[in-house]
Amino acid sequence: MTCNGIDYSTGETIEIEYGVAISKVTRTELKTDVFLSPGWIDLQVNGYAGADYNSPETTTEEIARSLRVQFSCGVARCLPTIITGPPADMLGALRNLMRAKEELAEGGAIEGFHIEGPHISPEDGPRGAHPKAWVRPPDLDEFARWQEAARGQVRLITLSPEWPQATRYIESIVAQGVVASIGHTAANSEQISEAVRAGATMSTHLGNGSHDILRRHPNYIWDQLAEDGLMAGLIADGIHLPAAFLKVALRAKGIERVVLVTDASSPAGCEPGRYPIGRQVVELTEDDRVVLAGSNRLAGSALRMHRGVENLMRLGGAELDGAIRMASVNPARAVNIPGRTQGLAPGERADFTLFHFDPESRLKVVETIVGGRQVYP
Repeated sequence: MTCNGIDYSTGETIEIEYGVAISKVTRTELKTDVFLSPGWIDLQVNGYAGADYNSPETTTEEIARSLRVQFSCGVARCLPTIITGPPADMLGALRNLMRAKEELAEGGAIEGFHIEGPHISPEDGPRGAHPKAWVRPPDLDEFARWQEAARGQVRLITLSPEWPQATRYIESIVAQGVVASIGHTAANSEQISEAVRAGATMSTHLGNGSHDILRRHPNYIWDQLAEDGLMAGLIADGIHLPAAFLKVALRAKGIERVVLVTDASSPAGCEPGRYPIGRQVVELTEDDRVVLAGSNRLAGSALRMHRGVENLMRLGGAELDGAIRMASVNPARAVNIPGRTQGLAPGERADFTLFHFDPESRLKVVETIVGGRQVYP
């Protein structure tokens, strides 16, 4: 099979021959207005299109529908994300998602799983919308139970290094091929440095999950921005982060160390209203905020991935090629997704996002291909 388009990184028109993987990439004189990039990857998505990934009761058809809606936004691979909750619920949700991965035609898009919590800060502010009752210290026995439920497919764990057990925990999970990410933390400078020495390589939605008021310096946001060993996930929805922070984060980290994430939850892609996330209820407001019902506390987002790419350019000042890298190659490198770290190159998986792009930085997805199979439209 072949596909053609304008290479997002060079501006040249190319033709790609592929099966499950790319076999050949050549320049062509074909005239087209469609851009071509590696398929986009979302490392943090708690639910979508009304499907709650944190509920063990979510049906496989609901999960399939949620993946199809993400395909329409250019996402080819994702890490469904389980947040802090009762141990039995977290295990049940993992088993349920793993069953969907194995049974669904769309299941190949599930690249693995992200566990966000429960080993996070118990403090108001850094804890975000995670339920305090279920915050608990790092526990390698619990990690082993997660991996058993997910058949070894847990790829990323967000935790706070403020726990005394954090260093040993990070060393252990990293030795088993799992990426440790710092997030929802009130850790001090030394604790963050120790986490990096232990093997932590990411920051989860940097700039969010924090106290409303921080000391000027040092603080855990500056410390993570300055740490070259950490890639930074950013929610570029225009709500979680203002334009000034996006610009500063891109300059501090450089394009190569930033990952676009949606942090989407079950209301994403839906009409305003109330929706479940695990045992909590959230509300999608008319202005596209997702908040804990009855409060103004953010609880994930309703971000569509293609809008996030736009916002990296419109609000963050990134160029098209950089914004696409933050949505495709960078997340693959962040969690070591095989066959996805080199971009549009022979031998890489045949995951593609094709899109129109105009001078106003508006982007429209026209086709998504996963593992050589067209999944959208």
